[in-house]
Amino acid sequence: MSQYQDDIKAVAGLKEQQGSAWNAINPESAARMRAQNKFKTGLDIAKYTAKIMRADMAAYDADPSKYTQSLGCWHGFIGQQKMISIKKHFNSTDRRYLYLSGWMVAALRSEFGPLPDQSMHEKTAVSALIKELYTFLRQADARELGGLFRQLDAAEGPAKAAIQSQIDNHVTHVVPIIADIDAGFGNAEATYLLAKQFIEAGACCIQVENQVSDEKQCGHQDGKVTVPHEDFLAKIRAIRYAFLELGVDDGIIVARTDSLGAGLTKQIAVTNTPGDLGDQYNAFLDCEEVSADALGNGDVIIKREGKLLRPKRLPSNLFQFRADTGEARCVLDSITSLQNGADLLWIETEKPHIAQIGGMVSEIRKVIPNAKLVYNNSPSFNWTLNFRQQVYDAMKAAGKDVSAYERAQLMSVEYDTTELAITADEKIRTFQADAAREAGIFHHLITLPTYHTAALSTDNLAKEYFGDQGMLGYVAGVQRKEIRQGIACVKHQNMSGSDIGDDHKDYFSGEAALKAAGKDNTMNQF
Repeated sequence: MSQYQDDIKAVAGLKEQQGSAWNAINPESAARMRAQNKFKTGLDIAKYTAKIMRADMAAYDADPSKYTQSLGCWHGFIGQQKMISIKKHFNSTDRRYLYLSGWMVAALRSEFGPLPDQSMHEKTAVSALIKELYTFLRQADARELGGLFRQLDAAEGPAKAAIQSQIDNHVTHVVPIIADIDAGFGNAEATYLLAKQFIEAGACCIQVENQVSDEKQCGHQDGKVTVPHEDFLAKIRAIRYAFLELGVDDGIIVARTDSLGAGLTKQIAVTNTPGDLGDQYNAFLDCEEVSADALGNGDVIIKREGKLLRPKRLPSNLFQFRADTGEARCVLDSITSLQNGADLLWIETEKPHIAQIGGMVSEIRKVIPNAKLVYNNSPSFNWTLNFRQQVYDAMKAAGKDVSAYERAQLMSVEYDTTELAITADEKIRTFQADAAREAGIFHHLITLPTYHTAALSTDNLAKEYFGDQGMLGYVAGVQRKEIRQGIACVKHQNMSGSDIGDDHKDYFSGEAALKAAGKDNTMNQF
């Protein structure tokens, strides 16, 4: 017997116990409402989605072609429409997640208005967006099941059994969210408190980075400042305790290192013995050897291997790392994080280059054989130019004639139909599969895609509608395409829940219900 049938039976039993007071309660209606509300709390969602991610991680370890993907979403409706589209096109949500970007929260969700990605937005804005995303995904379930229930009522014979099977085997729109907690918005206690809000809202996976919280910068901007490993590990432990306290025992932590592009540190690490973690961190500092009599007022000195070393300190009171140590620091950051409770890695890079990423992962896997990455397929990269230049360099190294190309101008449209550009586009197309296979990337995401698509589609509509196309700009550019592509929200009243409301009116008021979906509803035109 299906859960749906079990619920009908259970409510019928309750109704019988309550006697005549429940005469108007229809057990099947109650069972339908239960089916449309599979997840009662955010913790239910976190526990459910954590199991999905853990299973996907194990599947990837066995077969790297089974990598996972997500797109960043800045509003519940955007996340909802993404998952509806995925179900429509692929009949499954397998290995497709949502990503919640701190950058987009700062730029789009702050009461201060647009802010840079520097942890200046309200701490609670991210957990509020997690809750909002799952509210919209649960509504997508309710809407889809409501449609199936209406079909069930109208069906007869074998068709009825087929629809009942779809109800019994319904695939939820609720999928894992990887949620960006930035650098934790403060110390380890602040990180723990905020992580609890994330988890209670439904997040099974939290991403935290090794920047100084009050100096936090976007990963693709200059001026990044990292913290010593022990400071970062305390935040990883804080998040793990938050998961354990709330009973999400298999919650996932993504440890992000920004060391590749971070040349500064605010603190010199505590070290007790040569070669310990603090000593390894300090070994990357840009230092000069000095004698005791050459010390200046207020100089900070490190003693290493019997020598007195003066770290280079900037007017900002930050200390500088030696040049060309970024990759080595990323490797150490990653190994240390995995050895201290993180589950996945995020290495923020300055370009999408499989050899560079794979080289670092290879070093990490010498210590942690199953290390795997979440990777930012960032809109901050000029993908076209980067890959065309990579192909150009490979062609040149192979002795091919590249005289027809100007490397610095490869973004130009004049190259679009050339062999070089076609080869580069194919490498972009296969980048995720190639990187999953060759560079240990378990999860590919685009942080800010829906920020850019919203701007692009609005620009196109504004140009046409306010120009000489007038209303045709909307009809041809939006509505006609929605109808022909089967976009669910073309029936925007249905998408907003009007049919769900009509069903409830019927349950609550019977024949007295005043419904919205009558013959005069203009939604019937679609």
